[in-house]
Amino acid sequence: MYGPGLGMGGFDWDLDTRVLLLDAEALALFDLRTDEFDNRPESLATRVPPVEAHRLDSQVSRALKDGSVNYGAYFRVRRRDGTLRWTHTQGHILRDGTGRPVRIVGIVRDATRELSERTAHRERVEAEAERRRRTSIVRNTTAALAHARTVDDVIDVLKDTHGLANLGASNIVMGLVESGRIRLVAEGPVGSYVPGTRVTRVDEPYPMSETVRTLTPRFIESPEEFADSYPVLWPHIEHLGITAAAYLPLIAQARPIGALGLLYQDRTGFTEEERDVIVALGSSIAQSLQRAMLYEQEKDLAKGLQQAMLPRTIPGVAGADIAVRYRSAALGRDIGGDWYDVIPLPGGRVGAVIGDVQGHDTHAAAVMGQLRIVLRAYAAEGHPPSTVMARASGFLHELDTDRFATCLYAEADLSTGVVQLVRAGHIDPLLRLTDGTCRRVPVDGGLPLGLSAEFGRLDYPVTTVELDPDQALLLYTDGLVEEPGADLDDGTRALAELVSTGPRDLEDLAELLCGADGGRGEDDAALLLLRRVVVDAPRSGGRLQQHVASGDPEALVEARHMIRAAVRAWGARDRADEIELAADELITNALTHTDGPAIVTLRVVSGADRRLRVDVEDSSSALPRLREATDDGVSGRGLLLVDRLADVWGVDSRGSGKCVWCEFIVPARGTGR
Repeated sequence: MYGPGLGMGGFDWDLDTRVLLLDAEALALFDLRTDEFDNRPESLATRVPPVEAHRLDSQVSRALKDGSVNYGAYFRVRRRDGTLRWTHTQGHILRDGTGRPVRIVGIVRDATRELSERTAHRERVEAEAERRRRTSIVRNTTAALAHARTVDDVIDVLKDTHGLANLGASNIVMGLVESGRIRLVAEGPVGSYVPGTRVTRVDEPYPMSETVRTLTPRFIESPEEFADSYPVLWPHIEHLGITAAAYLPLIAQARPIGALGLLYQDRTGFTEEERDVIVALGSSIAQSLQRAMLYEQEKDLAKGLQQAMLPRTIPGVAGADIAVRYRSAALGRDIGGDWYDVIPLPGGRVGAVIGDVQGHDTHAAAVMGQLRIVLRAYAAEGHPPSTVMARASGFLHELDTDRFATCLYAEADLSTGVVQLVRAGHIDPLLRLTDGTCRRVPVDGGLPLGLSAEFGRLDYPVTTVELDPDQALLLYTDGLVEEPGADLDDGTRALAELVSTGPRDLEDLAELLCGADGGRGEDDAALLLLRRVVVDAPRSGGRLQQHVASGDPEALVEARHMIRAAVRAWGARDRADEIELAADELITNALTHTDGPAIVTLRVVSGADRRLRVDVEDSSSALPRLREATDDGVSGRGLLLVDRLADVWGVDSRGSGKCVWCEFIVPARGTGR
């Protein structure tokens, strides 16, 4: 039929008698001798593997049934030495008058070289594509893990459909090693772990336990191997259709911190390259997991430290309603150095502090705690707000830290409503008026704490405002209004609008603005609300006090500033110059004629008329007297000036010292400027 040596032979197959005739070349292609073939197709089974025979029979059967005249098919033949060679057959179908197939004649030829070259090219292309795909998976998964900051972040990366699932894994389980046990922390999809194995011992007969004990990966390549190796586990997961699995120890710093299981439903076996990729990913996962665990430990420590540094309770202050809130950063962010404080002060006054230390770590929380303590101490010592802020800045500068802090300190006299504000690089406060509207209060400011001391700029100007009954002051940190990519002023305006439309109750308002579900920003935030309320008990009025030490010009300037701001805030603008001049004369006399400090007190006295009283105390028991000025035109003019300016003045003995005072009638609130 066909000549020998051409690599091609012929066949004639009678479909009715099932007789198959092969010529010598065709027998040679099947590596059969004449005495080994009895002209039955079944006799070729020793040379054609079952899988190949099934594919060939399917193609021939389809051609016979669909009316085809010709067909062609590739299949492999196993030779005597066990090697497989590709063979190609082409058949021509002969049919009778009714179309029924009765005979097939055709050829078979050696296609090994042809297909080897074609297959080799295809395999090279597929291998390169697979290599790029796996490299991409490793690169993308590693990049995603680099941004994982918590254990939950790591779990989300592993369960992402674009992550390890691209390796073909249908189920994922992960556990963490804790005190000799493995606690499962992730599964995907739900139902991937066996009930009762949420926490297991390291010595139990489970694959994750084995990888943790041996510190080596475990690759399971068939259902049979799974069943034989882990008979306790297999019956519980057999219904998942698992055909292979890879279990990896998650090792960091030479110790196991967890284990990862990848379960497959459509594969058997792992190539060396696949094993290398999975092991490499396991190493990356372990490093990310350890970093996340350390981060969460540090965050828990910082959060605990910060909570310990914040006031446990807010003291009750007569004449004020106060509400405070602290909100931790959103998921994936660090703890910060935000804080608030409320400081009861003598004379019906209260100090309110809000601040933010640079940084988001335990060091920021520690610095915050120390700053809170020193601010409270300086305020309690009776220093004016500007001095409190300046000394706090000096303290932070000497603390041997590279951190600075922003801060806003408000000292409120609740009897008069006068509030003295000092700002160190912080955000301006908000003021909610009695009609519910809210506006920003511009406050003159200085450099942040620490920086002002470093650059020798410790002058903090004082801004004075008057807080009417039912008006509320809002102090807050930037985490309440700051959003990535948004302008801070826009956030402040949005906060003011929210305050205007928010509840009147301070606690409800605080929860809305800075509760667990409130606030605009993602950073940590602190909030302090202070509302002035009317106290039913009678009171003499407002009271402000300032210590002026001898030889301390700065304190003298601060006292003058306090007087100037107070008389304007208390409705005495028309007599401001008179009051300031008289008070300055009394202070100057006290410092000139005594060796000790002068204590200046301003207050509002209510009676038949409304009066503003200035008291200047000193340590000398010698009483001053009114006399005419001397020839030099200077000596004696102090008390004479006070007598002419004040409506009434006098001197009171105070044991080892005295108090020189003067009073000025001022308009009732609401009737004057």
